[in-house]
Amino acid sequence: MPVFFMFLDTIAEHVRDVVGRRRRVTPVSALQERALFAQPRRGFRKSLEGGSRRIIAEVKRASPSQGILREEFDPVGIARDFFANGASALSVLTEERFFQGSLSYLERIREEVPIPLLRKDFVLDGYQLLEAKSFGADAVLLIVALLNPALLQELKDQAGSLSLDALVEVRLETTERLLPRIPAGALVVCESGIDNPQQMRRLEALGAHVFLVGEALMRAPDPGAKLRELLGNSE
Repeated sequence: MPVFFMFLDTIAEHVRDVVGRRRRVTPVSALQERALFAQPRRGFRKSLEGGSRRIIAEVKRASPSQGILREEFDPVGIARDFFANGASALSVLTEERFFQGSLSYLERIREEVPIPLLRKDFVLDGYQLLEAKSFGADAVLLIVALLNPALLQELKDQAGSLSLDALVEVRLETTERLLPRIPAGALVVCESGIDNPQQMRRLEALGAHVFLVGEALMRAPDPGAKLRELLGNSE
């Protein structure tokens, strides 16, 4: 995580340029005319509620700090594997330069896998929320370290108006510190650095039951088997 945050400003500057270019090529009206924009959302938050351990499995080929995580990368095949092995939802990386993701992955996975999808990207502009909905996302990631409080609230409100759930990201250590003070009714998702059931049990003891797992799954020889292990279904 510390290495990742060193990249944050560089990534944000690049993303702003990309969003500007995309907006010129594909106006808001064109996004709203895409077939997926009008389809009902699948209920990202609802899929994660309940007292049992739930995992958002991440479809992710690379990261700026770790490089290529998986040479043979079939996003739709991986998504199907995660669904078959108990994922409650999927996180799909869509940032192209640093994470080798794509919005097209969202659309292709949406067609093949019935569970909710999170667009994981560096959201800085409301245009990206419209993109997310038009390519089939049910939720979007909002990174606290990237957004000032006013913009964070604005994007949360806009996401809600589009029927998209918003996952607001803080660091793992912050999560542990905040868990005892989380108000009733809040859904806590722990992410980054999760790679074994022991970590999960420690966080579950503090009241967390939902985990987003990416690199541990992508590096595993058999991602589906690793997911079963983390869910406690490895037998």
